[in-house]
Amino acid sequence: MFQALTLNQEEKQTIATIEQLDESQLPEGDVLVAVDYSSLNYKDGLAITGKGKIIRNFPMVPGIDLAGKVISSEDPRYKEGDAVVLTGWGVGENHWGGMAEKARLKADWLVPLPQGFSAKQAMMVGTAGFTAMLCVQALIDAGIKPEHGPILVTGASGGVGSVAVTLLAQLGYKVAAVTGRVETNGPLLEKLGASQIINRSEFEEPARPLEKQVWAGAVDTVGSKVLAKVLAQMDYNSAVAACGLAGGFDLPTTVMPFILRNVRLQGVDSVSCPFEKRVAAWEKLAELLPASYFEQACTEITLDKAAQYAEDITNGQVTGRVVIKL
Repeated sequence: MFQALTLNQEEKQTIATIEQLDESQLPEGDVLVAVDYSSLNYKDGLAITGKGKIIRNFPMVPGIDLAGKVISSEDPRYKEGDAVVLTGWGVGENHWGGMAEKARLKADWLVPLPQGFSAKQAMMVGTAGFTAMLCVQALIDAGIKPEHGPILVTGASGGVGSVAVTLLAQLGYKVAAVTGRVETNGPLLEKLGASQIINRSEFEEPARPLEKQVWAGAVDTVGSKVLAKVLAQMDYNSAVAACGLAGGFDLPTTVMPFILRNVRLQGVDSVSCPFEKRVAAWEKLAELLPASYFEQACTEITLDKAAQYAEDITNGQVTGRVVIKL
């Protein structure tokens, strides 16, 4: 038997309960993992509280990522005792996720935990950090180098944005960070390596098709009119790695940045990502993230506190990362 947080629906209300389950109740998969840590982010908060339409099939164990050790495996890539990490793939949404002491998963979803990373550190990085690394790598693959000019990061105080600022600074890029709360978040973003802090309001005004060329590259986590503004300010032969839809699905721009300035828009999806690329991204994270990154605000909780913290997160009452020790 093992402990899990399960979500059920009663009269259209989501009910979170700590239950004792056995392995026969776990969904199908190639690898059985003893979960050491999971994380609790805003999306998990929406799922647990029922404030967002995240869960469609009940019962469900939430938790969109996890780190732990292999108990048994039907796949030759993993053996008993291997340390692994998982982000994405719909776990915690349509396949039971990380908020349980055990998880049965498809081998293709897992990645070996890099040497030098603990399970807790992996969950402090989580899906957001992994996505940030994919965005930074997309700019590198596009040939954008530090000497080409500054890199813009929108949504810089969020999970993806803050890690992107850190990684880019570590690689020697000059980074401009966009945030909606300059006074509150500015000092932290400067500590992470940003050399310029810009108020988000400057990127919420309607964009002209083309504006003054400012940025050699950009990581956009917002989308919509913010992304349109970013595209209008890009240098010739620049690149934008876009990963977020927080601002909406529409993109009110023209073809002019792409045709007249050869701006390349690189879409980044942390799920649709080949195994080799995921392994390389995690290894690069272990190499680049400084020890100081893990000194940021992090709250470690036990599973019985998850429901309350989920409520607090959705109400904007939690700062920093929240990790769950299983």
